[in-house]
Amino acid sequence: MRHTLLALAAIATLTVGTAQAESATYAVDPTHTFVTFEIGHMGASTNRGRFDKKEGSVQLDRAGKTGKVDLKIDATSLSTGTAAFDKHLQSADFFNVAQFPTIGFTAEKFVFNGDKVSEVVGNLTLLGKTNPVTLKASQFNCYQNPMLKREVCGGDFDTTIQRSQWGMTWGANYGFPDAVRLVVQVEAVKQ
Repeated sequence: MRHTLLALAAIATLTVGTAQAESATYAVDPTHTFVTFEIGHMGASTNRGRFDKKEGSVQLDRAGKTGKVDLKIDATSLSTGTAAFDKHLQSADFFNVAQFPTIGFTAEKFVFNGDKVSEVVGNLTLLGKTNPVTLKASQFNCYQNPMLKREVCGGDFDTTIQRSQWGMTWGANYGFPDAVRLVVQVEAVKQ
């Protein structure tokens, strides 16, 4: 009986050690990570833009089904492809990049469907205000990158937010919607 208990204790210790060993830190790859937004324009079309500069890290434990994200987005890197529109979006009417040059997303809850991340639950900080946001994955995968010779994990995520929650209300009286779709394509390299 004593040998059985010792054997179970040893197995439990090894299992805990293995689960902890599964946890890894990944650096966000800015060349494969894009944060874009979409908002309706007068019911006729959809305006889109993206942020070209971002950095961050992801901690992922697939065995333990946990994770963390810390993503910083340079709001001054906003790009729609039209300089005049970029300037208006960067103004105090919208992103107010002079006062709030950084947008942040942090998360400490990953939801898994089997061995794949299906949601990341966190907080979006924009215009000095922080509100909860859940990013839903449309795909997620980890793979051995043949060029980097390291593991890379990533996926496509999206959510719809109400911009007024962060105090961004310009254009509401003209008919611009409150709903903004955020699309996040992310890949991160194991460190």
